[in-house]
Amino acid sequence: MSPSIQILNPGILSLIQDAGRYGQHSVGLTTGGPMDPLAFKWANRLVGNDDNTSAIETTIGGLKFKVKGDVQLAVTGAEVAVSVNGKPRPQWQTLNLSTHDELELGYATQGCRIYVAFASGLNIAPQFNSTSTVVREGIGGETGKGLQTGDELALNSETVKGSCWQLPESARPEYHNSVTLRLIPGYQDHHFSRHQQRMFFYHEYKVSDLCDRMGYRLTGPSIKCDIEGILSEGICLGAVQVPKDGQPIVLMNDRQTIGGYPKIGSVLSLDLAKLAQLTAGCTVKFEPITIDHAHNELALAQYRYRQQALVTVTPEEVK
Repeated sequence: MSPSIQILNPGILSLIQDAGRYGQHSVGLTTGGPMDPLAFKWANRLVGNDDNTSAIETTIGGLKFKVKGDVQLAVTGAEVAVSVNGKPRPQWQTLNLSTHDELELGYATQGCRIYVAFASGLNIAPQFNSTSTVVREGIGGETGKGLQTGDELALNSETVKGSCWQLPESARPEYHNSVTLRLIPGYQDHHFSRHQQRMFFYHEYKVSDLCDRMGYRLTGPSIKCDIEGILSEGICLGAVQVPKDGQPIVLMNDRQTIGGYPKIGSVLSLDLAKLAQLTAGCTVKFEPITIDHAHNELALAQYRYRQQALVTVTPEEVK
């Protein structure tokens, strides 16, 4: 019988995610997927999974579950207290749990997106080629909603316990309350005067209370555009819309597939994880980069991820 986990407390918002639902915009479905793809990939890699294996993304924390069977897992992402049966356990490392063990997350002290991946992955039937949960669309996961108390999630197979892996501290992402986002100017940027563009790039913005998986609304200097609206068109991940009030909105994983606000550009995908780890009141600045520079940064990040070695540790070293 395959092992499973039983949700005792879902925390603030816990969702099942894989790498995302691609190729479905034509039927109105957005991509979903992890808000912090790097932390998500490391969680899976620490338990020997491929990068598209279904895992749990929880926001802020509070998640608690009991395991049934031998389960190997890893917790990555925002800084949070992790405990198994009341005893502290580390993040960014493989953990071995036995039947009836309970894992609990505290509440994030830096960052806000936390990932829990399980060896062999969660046994979730895909919808439109993905298990990613998008609550607005009611799709993905087991019910199209966040996890609830009492939910039981099966794993694909039993875990054979062995050595644990750890990501060296020097390779772990650092989460801050103030970030700079690199932005690729879009084809509508000429509708923003030079003065308005300088306003945008040289001032700081705050993350408002209206920040979620759909988008991050920012507050700061009002940016004016010489057009108030456009015909609705497809919207890419990271697009920065400027509505009539002049307050930028950075569109995230669960964004709508089309929109009619002008866009000053798009945030480099690598930097969206930094934004996704911010909460209300944190600050953001924008920095323009060319598309060639963006391609180089993506290639370099992928190379570093592939080349980064994990360190072998034994369970006794972290008790």
